[in-house]
Amino acid sequence: MKFKLNYRFWLLMGALMYGCTSSRTSPPPPPPTPAPTSTSNVQLPGLIPLIDDNLRGKSFHNITLEASLKPFKQNDEAYIRSVAAEMFTQWSSLLRHADTISVMLWTSDGSEILDYNGSLDQPLEWAKYIGNPNTDHEVNAGPKELSLHQRAYLYLDNPPNFTYKDLKFIIQTLKETGAAITGKPIRVGATFDPGPEFAKSDFKYKKHPEILEGSAMGHKSFVFSYATLNADKASYAGFPNGIPANTPFGTFFGRQSQHFLKDLDFDYIWFSNGFGFGMEPWASTGTIFTGEGFNQENLSDTKEKIVNFWSLFRKECPDFRIETRGTNLATGIDLAKDGVDLKAIYEGGYNILPPPNSPWAALDGDFGLEMVGYMSRIAQLPDDRYIFRYYTHDPWWLNSPWLDRYGREPHDIYLPMAVARIDQQGEVKLPTHLNFLTIDDSFGNMPTQVPNEVTPHILKARYDSPTAPGPLVWVYPFEEYHSWAYNQQERLDEIYYGDWFIRQAINSGLPLNTVISTQYFQSAVQHKKAMFDQSVLLTIVPDAGSAFETSLMAYVKNGGKVIVYGPADYASPAFAELLNLQNTTPLEGEFKIVGNYAKDQLVKGAPTTIRHLSLFSGGGLRTTVKNPKDPHTTVQVRMQKAGNSRDAVWVRSQPGWKGGKIAYVRGTNSSHHEGGRLLNPDDPAKYAVGPAYLRHVLQEFGLEYHVDKYDPNIKSPVLTISRSSNGYFLAGYVPNTTVKHRLKLPQGAPVLTGYDTELQKGYATYAFPTAWNREARVFVEQNDGIVSCKEMPSVELGISRRLQISGLQNATVRIYADENITEDGIHFYLNTTYPWQTGQLPFAKGEKEFGNNYIVKNVTGELVVSW
Repeated sequence: MKFKLNYRFWLLMGALMYGCTSSRTSPPPPPPTPAPTSTSNVQLPGLIPLIDDNLRGKSFHNITLEASLKPFKQNDEAYIRSVAAEMFTQWSSLLRHADTISVMLWTSDGSEILDYNGSLDQPLEWAKYIGNPNTDHEVNAGPKELSLHQRAYLYLDNPPNFTYKDLKFIIQTLKETGAAITGKPIRVGATFDPGPEFAKSDFKYKKHPEILEGSAMGHKSFVFSYATLNADKASYAGFPNGIPANTPFGTFFGRQSQHFLKDLDFDYIWFSNGFGFGMEPWASTGTIFTGEGFNQENLSDTKEKIVNFWSLFRKECPDFRIETRGTNLATGIDLAKDGVDLKAIYEGGYNILPPPNSPWAALDGDFGLEMVGYMSRIAQLPDDRYIFRYYTHDPWWLNSPWLDRYGREPHDIYLPMAVARIDQQGEVKLPTHLNFLTIDDSFGNMPTQVPNEVTPHILKARYDSPTAPGPLVWVYPFEEYHSWAYNQQERLDEIYYGDWFIRQAINSGLPLNTVISTQYFQSAVQHKKAMFDQSVLLTIVPDAGSAFETSLMAYVKNGGKVIVYGPADYASPAFAELLNLQNTTPLEGEFKIVGNYAKDQLVKGAPTTIRHLSLFSGGGLRTTVKNPKDPHTTVQVRMQKAGNSRDAVWVRSQPGWKGGKIAYVRGTNSSHHEGGRLLNPDDPAKYAVGPAYLRHVLQEFGLEYHVDKYDPNIKSPVLTISRSSNGYFLAGYVPNTTVKHRLKLPQGAPVLTGYDTELQKGYATYAFPTAWNREARVFVEQNDGIVSCKEMPSVELGISRRLQISGLQNATVRIYADENITEDGIHFYLNTTYPWQTGQLPFAKGEKEFGNNYIVKNVTGELVVSW
């Protein structure tokens, strides 16, 4: 017992010494640890169990701390233990909210698996570099002006050498120390990256260049999963007599992984940077889409090769779980440009976790693509598990996104953590897993500033995460896209278009953060008929005669609110009649916009010309209203060209639809291909942004978000609106803080808790910082004036919340209390103060169409609400 106490003292002292190191040099070594060297007998108390779960039952199944080996700056057992202790201690306030803790080791680039010969005494080539070590320039050599992508440096003057045996000790130490500190099960994962980053790889770039294709980091720079290996006489763990010619890479990699993972006591493996998901994980082109057209003839063969890789890998490595990074793109884009059949991979029984949100928005600010990729991949899953991943540090490329790229602003926490998926039973499902890429920086330091600043935002976002569908719900065509790809290949352009269109709509302010698949929608509305009553659905034209078409039409006719986007070339007569739609001769090119529909205010004015390119917009413009005399159809936007016109946006609602309404937005994807990685948006100073009309059409359903800015070149904000515990939660990213925001929902102008708003013509107006996240439980109908909502203390037994709303002038006020509050538990007071014994104000239950709210009318002065 004496040893155990002493060990704990020295373990924690070592961790504290390491954690206090602020420079980029090695920390001083901890005091020597008494024998024995194994931690297997250490009995630390672990974290105190949670008494009050302030996450409202929203704890994570697993939290993963991703790390390189760089923090282990000395190959010394005591030092390794102290680093391991610091890893878990830094994040302890977050780790207590998980069932399981994982550490994912970025040991090398995955070549440590490919090179493994079965001996633990084998020297380990590991990721001890800053920059790309697989170039023509030697490490630490070459002209100074070379970039990190052209030449690498050692991260320390004399980095330690490791063997596979040392790596196994690190894994053992992480498991034992983590369990001792957290009291939770600890998993450790290996990683495989297909590219030239992280560590030297003779296997990829010298011995077996035949496995390389793609151009993500130069010509033929990435391993493609369905490659075939040439003969190799070297001895490998899974191939002691060498690699036979024409061995599929999936077979070789699977067998090597089985030996490596088992021998070193790993628990799972991570496939990085799109590995297993196509040829070009970062690009808008691939084996199918060239930038100029679609090679339909390649599709079936490419799909078969990708799926075959997964089967070959699983034959050799059957049981270790696979976690995946995926590409930087989205389900439909990957399918149409690279033949990635996500449905077949999900349904193949491969025991994988789906790809999380891409970290690339930190690099390029394309949060629309991050959100589209994330939602499209979780719309329909084999089970409920999925990951949210956050980019804290980069251990290779000399940047720490939390500190520099994000500027310590939490927008890439609050935006994607407002995302939720709806399953077949109509249940809201949140991410079960949380990953941090990574907990160490490029110099192997783990500054405590980062977990100390990031953790509160993660916990706040999880606490406020959705419990109900948001005001806008994407009904994603997961089944349709995969069916079209192999049964209607002439629709590849439509598959490719859809995700890009929504990407640009989100980048233009569309508040989209709830997703359900078309297949799940039919089941969900049967289980919970009223679950979308406070939502507008966003979806494509359904397949003719499909169950989804029947369900969607019935939904509209029974009071549902729907926006349909995209081509209608294959619409059934019944659905065309519902929309009052007909197709005519397709047109493309430049058009003049007719109809002043957008309410954004620009000092320099907005362009009235729009460019529609058929290749990137799912075909030409064909849609028009069939019966322009129909009194129940209103055309809002028309596009004209050389005497021809096409109806671009219209709305329809029949008296017998019980308040149901459907809007159609044909949708121009205002983007083109210039040869880079992603599609390039058209010049906003020259052309109107077609996808922005999805945001503009929301006004037909009472959901309005307008932005006022100086000129079209100023990037629009990104917005999410979610619902949690009967409240509304708004979050945003504002790339230019000179932009002003105007908001109004069907139930009134949202008065954000802790904010003041100037009401202008009934809209709440705000000036937001770069990143913001606020609750709205107060909605006001009032034409003008300055209204505030402030938190007040309870100071009364039985009361958990008290809000003060001031500046009211003959206002109608709706209050959204916590979802479990009844009429007996809520109280309204007008123009009075503590102890709240006078001034009680009568109230009523609010309108059903606005959800669970309480209403007071004709209110002037200061209103206090408590529950």
